[in-house]
Amino acid sequence: MKRSQLAPFAIGIASLFLLTSCGASGPDAPTRNIKQVTDGIEKDSGSIIARDVLLVNQPDGSAVLVGTFINEGDGADALTGMSINGVALKLDKPSYALVKNQPIIFSGPTANAHAVIAGLGGVASTRVNLTITYASAPAITVNVLIRDKSDIYANVD
Repeated sequence: MKRSQLAPFAIGIASLFLLTSCGASGPDAPTRNIKQVTDGIEKDSGSIIARDVLLVNQPDGSAVLVGTFINEGDGADALTGMSINGVALKLDKPSYALVKNQPIIFSGPTANAHAVIAGLGGVASTRVNLTITYASAPAITVNVLIRDKSDIYANVD
């Protein structure tokens, strides 16, 4: 390649990096800082993390909770309740022990917990405030999405 042909080639390669943002990567790149990759919320309360939490509408007007709760701390805790606008979700146990790194999973093929709110009558694609209480960690209120019982949530009961 002749020297006169090399300059346009170099400019083309440099332009490619700028247009594709390959030159703007690194620890502070906008795409590296994306954390939420699902419809569900993510929120921490001390060492307890709540991931992928949302509600799925049911044909009878109720809604079923989907989500995972994990205690990453050394001390045990418990998930003791959930409510929407002061109305408690019906849990299949009085509380759920949160032992270090043993997830409590609401709904899905590996579920070990179940929660439902009767008569929510929620509209898909809207949000409601869900308050989650723990035995020791501070309670949290999160703004969760309501989904239709379709697509990947078609089998949520």
